Amino acid sequence: MTNVLITGGAGFIGSHTAEALVARGHSVRILDILDPQVHGRNADFPSALPAAVECLRGDVRNPTDVQQALANIDVVFHFAARTGVGQSMYDIRCYVDVNCTGTATLLECLLASQRTPKRLVLSSSRAVYGEGTHQCPTHGEIYPDARPRERLSEGKFEVLCQWCGVEARVVPTREDRPLKPVSIYGWTKKHQEDLCIQVAATYGMPTTILRYFNVYGSRQCLRNPYTGVVSIFYTLLKTGQRITCYEYGRPRRDFVHVSDVVAANLQAMEADIAPGTTINVGSGRGHTIRDIVDVLAKVAGRQPDVRDTQQFRLGDIHSCVADIERAKGLLRFEPKAELEAGIKEFVGWAATQEAENLYHQSVTELKEHGLFGGHGPGAA
Repeated sequence: MTNVLITGGAGFIGSHTAEALVARGHSVRILDILDPQVHGRNADFPSALPAAVECLRGDVRNPTDVQQALANIDVVFHFAARTGVGQSMYDIRCYVDVNCTGTATLLECLLASQRTPKRLVLSSSRAVYGEGTHQCPTHGEIYPDARPRERLSEGKFEVLCQWCGVEARVVPTREDRPLKPVSIYGWTKKHQEDLCIQVAATYGMPTTILRYFNVYGSRQCLRNPYTGVVSIFYTLLKTGQRITCYEYGRPRRDFVHVSDVVAANLQAMEADIAPGTTINVGSGRGHTIRDIVDVLAKVAGRQPDVRDTQQFRLGDIHSCVADIERAKGLLRFEPKAELEAGIKEFVGWAATQEAENLYHQSVTELKEHGLFGGHGPGAA
């Protein structure tokens, strides 16, 4: 039996990971602040958590809370973070504080405890890459910068080669490419990685960094309008609201089911991997945003009201798909959930939950901060 701490363990991925760890006979403790935006006001720890899980309510930025949570712990999963691109672009201090200061506090407390964990697993994000890796017919593999607002405002969303201006196609993104975040959220995740890599290199702390792509599945928050396009679209579909697909619905993402992510987490905990190693966790397949609407509608048996528009959000990328060869080699990772089966699992759960539709509130906030734009018919 291993004593495991999961920071942010009351959340989507954390609760599933806790459940899997308990099923394997491990002892699990959770430290979570129960953020109202995620868990609602006056929230308690989710009933889905096994009774054997020890739940501590506390702040990962508070050394006292972290020291208490670390007592007699062998393995740490660090999931506690503010997530979501759009909100990060104006709620900057909060994102930096929670994600960066929280990680620094955890690392400092680990070092002060003089009890090196058997493994520290950091949940990072594909957001550290910025735009996904693309291929230019002439210049080969490229790592694009953020798309200029001027082009987005003209309804030109495709990714161009920075050398010749030709449209480039998305190809799998490997871990060893340059990191070029285009959002505050992405920069905070990169900084989390930097801190962990530095500590791993200096002190030899066994640290594995997992870069999650677009995770979906049961227990994904249905009230946070800034995270999880699957849950956002489902809530709009369920309440009969119009679904607006930005950038004509063409942006492409790698959607990976939470069950596959949990499998990768457990393998990362046990695998003997060099400290500071980064590993993509995705499906290795790309689907457009419009694909997600169509599959959700099919599974839910509803006729969606969809508009593919020229609207856009600053901080969003166009396309990114994971190269998962490193995960296959180091973690023996083989994603099993096909998109439609994964969506069925999510819808089966979400249909039993109360959903709070705050999408239009998020759009208003983004407009107020100059982060939302559009061009042409249907953009209003």
